[in-house]
Amino acid sequence: MAVRRQQLGISRDELARRAGMSTTYLGEIESRAGDFDPEALARLAVVLEVSYEELTTGRTDAPQGRGGPAAHPVLVRLSEQECWQRLGTHGIGRISYTADPGKEAPVVVPVNFLVDGRSVVYRTDPAGVAGIRAGEPVAFEADHVDEQTGLGWSVLLAGTAEHPTEHESLEALARRRGAGPWAGGRRDLWVRVLPHQVSGRVIQSLREV
Repeated sequence: MAVRRQQLGISRDELARRAGMSTTYLGEIESRAGDFDPEALARLAVVLEVSYEELTTGRTDAPQGRGGPAAHPVLVRLSEQECWQRLGTHGIGRISYTADPGKEAPVVVPVNFLVDGRSVVYRTDPAGVAGIRAGEPVAFEADHVDEQTGLGWSVLLAGTAEHPTEHESLEALARRRGAGPWAGGRRDLWVRVLPHQVSGRVIQSLREV
């Protein structure tokens, strides 16, 4: 509770006021476990923007990246074949491109994707932020982290965007598991990332190297 209050930038006095309780009573709740009034805890949950269950029992899923590093971690370069093997096991990545030549910062958008040969494909709305024009330079990244072991990998593709139009190929892609856009709605544009550079890294324990 105290951590969440600090994340929101709310003082103890302010939280107590907004939750309709005394600062002394809030201090007792924060400092020790006890049989506190459920209605008071429910008001605190609303102010802290968390569920009642999360406030009283904690999160069941730890935030990614909070598990800590592995024992004796080392960073190892992946071969191109190993990069494609890892991409084939996953379905969520990030596509990056420069939407406006006048802007220095690129646009980065999460997409669910498929590996098709030596390329990555995804479906999107032609007018949406991921509807990249054919011929545009793009980068694509996907990764995985094991929170229990602290091990993981990351693969980066750099290349150009293409709009495939072969009807039979697109029908075959659409039938594959994971082809449906997670964002829902009608998304008729297929975008293919044709890489000219493939690189990857894996974090391993020194004992595995």
